[in-house]
Amino acid sequence: MTDLIIGSGPSGIATATALLARGRSVTLLDGGKLPEPEAIARRDALAARAPEDWSQPERAAYQAPQFAAPEGQTRRYGSDFAQEAAADTLAEGCDGFALRASRAVGGLSNLWGAAVLPYRQHDIADWPVTAEELAPHYRAVAGFMPIAGREDALDNLLPGYLAPGATQIPPPPQAEALLARLDAKRDRLRAMGVHTGAARQAVEAGCIRCGMCLHGCPWGHIYSARKTLETLKAHPRFTYRPGALVAGFSETEDGVTLALADGRTVTGTRVFIGAGVLETARLMLASAPGTPRELILKDSQHAFLPLLHRWRTKLRPDRPPHHTLPQLFAEIEHPDVSDRLVHAQFYTWNEHYARDLLQNYGARLPGSAPLLMAMSRRLIVAQMFLHSDHSARIGLRLAADGRLNARVEVNPDTGRVLDAAKRKLSRAMAQAGLVALGFAARPGAPGSSFHVGGTVPMAATPAPGQSDRLGRPHGLRRVHIVDASVLPSIPATTITFSVMANAHRIGAEAR
Repeated sequence: MTDLIIGSGPSGIATATALLARGRSVTLLDGGKLPEPEAIARRDALAARAPEDWSQPERAAYQAPQFAAPEGQTRRYGSDFAQEAAADTLAEGCDGFALRASRAVGGLSNLWGAAVLPYRQHDIADWPVTAEELAPHYRAVAGFMPIAGREDALDNLLPGYLAPGATQIPPPPQAEALLARLDAKRDRLRAMGVHTGAARQAVEAGCIRCGMCLHGCPWGHIYSARKTLETLKAHPRFTYRPGALVAGFSETEDGVTLALADGRTVTGTRVFIGAGVLETARLMLASAPGTPRELILKDSQHAFLPLLHRWRTKLRPDRPPHHTLPQLFAEIEHPDVSDRLVHAQFYTWNEHYARDLLQNYGARLPGSAPLLMAMSRRLIVAQMFLHSDHSARIGLRLAADGRLNARVEVNPDTGRVLDAAKRKLSRAMAQAGLVALGFAARPGAPGSSFHVGGTVPMAATPAPGQSDRLGRPHGLRRVHIVDASVLPSIPATTITFSVMANAHRIGAEAR
């Protein structure tokens, strides 16, 4: 029989890759959503010409749908295909919870910021799996997911897993200057408990720095699990069933049966669930005997800290070539802040900055538009992430209509750790000529980082509501969860690479 996989996002694709490498036959089912034909046409029209041949109205038209999106909704190519509306997943009364599900081909990897870091052993000390055990699976994932970056001092804390010959995307002027300044202060920063280095991004070497990263790369250079799916489709033991929404599952002595939303069923030897934490929670609450009535989702909360640089750049940062993905990373390792790493990723100029400044301050300061526009060209924003130990938790229950109810439990430690991290990062960045605008720091709502998981956490000896190290929920033998739902805790560093490595490990080890 065949192994079944639910979901074509990063975890599902990593699992499929591992299973096929073992000689297994795989059928992958997903929601099958793709950009609409008009969105594809919009993308292809830009990709047909070099960026220097795009007019300003063409650039503005490509970016306009994202600027017009409702709060919390992220678009690519002007389409909502990759993110389900909140009301489709969450029942009424969940307004303070910002996480969204995806039923797209490739899942939320169509929207991510492409930042790539592994987890550090100290930050996953509560897992039944070690960083050393994950290492070969990080390398396996790096074999099919491109990683751009450079070797630098950050490798001493968090390995890069760069492929031989991997190169860094050339940083824009602001990032180039900041990286040089931080490198010059490396020893002083390390003494402060701050480690810095160039960002590592899941981006192909062919990136031409057109600046459209936050609206959808016209050439698809930013990695999406869709790309690996296209490769897997050519495999003789791989079957793809798009548009097959799974409503529930059941397990027998020798296999599993999936109940589809259209009334059909699919059977297989095992099922590997990589539907994303919200859809996986829905399936568990609806199908798995012994599942608690409420699953507790762990968050890695985040906040934005704006900073202004004091130096002049060689070129205006708002003129291509440039990219708008994370440019550099900073890791705070200091007991006065947390006994876990606090991760920060820095974004130099992008087209959102001037709009945000004008919307927030323009009306209160008549005539300030030229000044605010100039400030936007000196603005650098740090996005800080906390370990789940210091973050909110969200209780998920199945509503009567099949959607999820979400109940947010605020963590009283969040504000203290964020404030301490903000102070530490502000002092560290002052060494490199940045002035932090602490008064303008903005925390994100629970779930808005999309770094979440832990609803069915792995444990060495799983109890009801937990899973074993192969992602099998207590009491089940042929059902494996492979997405972030099984992570016992959520470290501050980027989540997707580690979710993929753990999913690949489960696919390689499941028997």
